Amino acid sequence: MKRLSLYLLTVLALLVPTLLTACGETTTSAGAATVINPSNAASVSLLSTLTGHSDGVYSVAFSPDGKTLVSGSGSSDKSIKLWDMATGKEVRTLTGGSSPVAFSPDGKTLASGSWDYSIKLWDIATGKLLNTITGHSQPVTSVAFSPDGKTLASGSDDNSIKLWDSATGKLLNTLSGHSYWVDSVAFSPDGKTLASGSEDGFIKLWDMATGKLLNTLGDKSGGVRSVAFSPDGKNLASGKGWDIKLWDMATGKEVRTLPNGYIVTSVAFSPDGKSLANGSDDKSIKLWDSATGKLLNTISGHSRPVESVTFSPDGKSFASGGEDGFIKLWGMG
Repeated sequence: MKRLSLYLLTVLALLVPTLLTACGETTTSAGAATVINPSNAASVSLLSTLTGHSDGVYSVAFSPDGKTLVSGSGSSDKSIKLWDMATGKEVRTLTGGSSPVAFSPDGKTLASGSWDYSIKLWDIATGKLLNTITGHSQPVTSVAFSPDGKTLASGSDDNSIKLWDSATGKLLNTLSGHSYWVDSVAFSPDGKTLASGSEDGFIKLWDMATGKLLNTLGDKSGGVRSVAFSPDGKNLASGKGWDIKLWDMATGKEVRTLPNGYIVTSVAFSPDGKSLANGSDDKSIKLWDSATGKLLNTISGHSRPVESVTFSPDGKSFASGGEDGFIKLWGMG
């Protein structure tokens, strides 16, 4: 009798997931069982689509524990939405914010940049607005927390980068040097360097201890919409014009150019650093082998340009936000 019971339990365990899928159960990133890597990237498929924004989605970010996804929308929507990755359901809408968005390293605070020139800090647990930081004279285009969570960096259409005390909102420093608006800022994994990408075509590397400019990469051939450090900090990826460029941080030299064919809007490394994803103006997402530069997959699904891509912390899925107002989750299924 015990053997029969065990047999029945085993059969049920095998059948229930199949039956749930057949009945229309939504699959989210929690359903992705395999880490995305160069050997399986060609098999990546759509897991789910999250809807609710009335304008384009220009920024997406996972919480450090991977349980929550945040999406920031355009100026006519002016909302930030939090999504439960276990269910795919919207948890909360924060009004008065906009894109871009970034989680603090401890996952307790969310920063958002806005078209009203401000930066807002939100309590993730309650949705309460903690602070509104002002100082930029044009819309805020990018925000990023330092790895220790103590400093918040912001890039703006006023051509500057500002550094703030994330606890108090006090201005710590203003980094000037770009001749056009700053589209992206990113901290190195060790927190010692800040990279900024601008529509002037250049990437600037800043010493966080002194605020001094360390190096300038690139040329005027195409604006830099996005910058991202590899997890080990040895390389920097930039979405520059129609290409992705990989840079060696030790030498400041360009390592490789990955031709996208259309304007690159966003770049993101997988957590293991082996894969690189980019969003594109041609409505697609591309996956690359970061070591070889080989194109692994071109993914379609959005009906308008893809503005933001980000990997989940476990590397089993990634999210994309598009001008079509949708957030899409991708993985191995």
